[in-house]
Amino acid sequence: MKGYRGIYNKFIKRILDVIISSCFLCILSPFYVLVSLAIFIEDGFPIFYKAERGGYKGKKFKICKFRSMVKNADKIGGGTTAFRDSRITKVGNFIRKTKLDEIPQFWQVFIGKMSIIGPRPELLKYVNMYRDDEMDILQVRPGITDFSSVEFINLDELVGDQNADEVYEKKVLKRKNELRLKYAREVSFETDCIILMKTFYAVINKAYAFIVKKEHR
Repeated sequence: MKGYRGIYNKFIKRILDVIISSCFLCILSPFYVLVSLAIFIEDGFPIFYKAERGGYKGKKFKICKFRSMVKNADKIGGGTTAFRDSRITKVGNFIRKTKLDEIPQFWQVFIGKMSIIGPRPELLKYVNMYRDDEMDILQVRPGITDFSSVEFINLDELVGDQNADEVYEKKVLKRKNELRLKYAREVSFETDCIILMKTFYAVINKAYAFIVKKEHR
């Protein structure tokens, strides 16, 4: 059975998450050290950015990323990152474009707060707006990537450099929720493999455009 009620979502997916995340934690360990040092040298502590998000079964949790913005960025601007947002540091710009800012989440996968593949966790103010079928989104562990991560990999460019929160709410949020719900209803091993392959392709293209073509620097 596909979907969040199936045995894959309830049991098998979690086993795979533990195995895969433990491998990634070992492979990516040098990057943890290098990125941490780069952030500290440029802007000091804290190294990580933590913020509350809506989690599995409606329980909130603190998502963890490498900090890519100046300290207290949440108090300076909105929750949506604008295109060429002035709050982003030089190191932060690099790790965001290469998606290295997301790799601390593999630890959260390992301990069961997140999944490799699953609906991207949303700000609490938007989760509290879920109605009817949208509540099904919370029946799957939030993930590092999903359908919406691939479709909106260049989200900052889409929302532009003015009124990013407003643009996000009007033009992106509804579609993101549709894609989150689509995942919750279609979750399966096959679906996860497809999303994982699409994610690798999208991330590689984004990093290549930034590093080699020097786009959007």
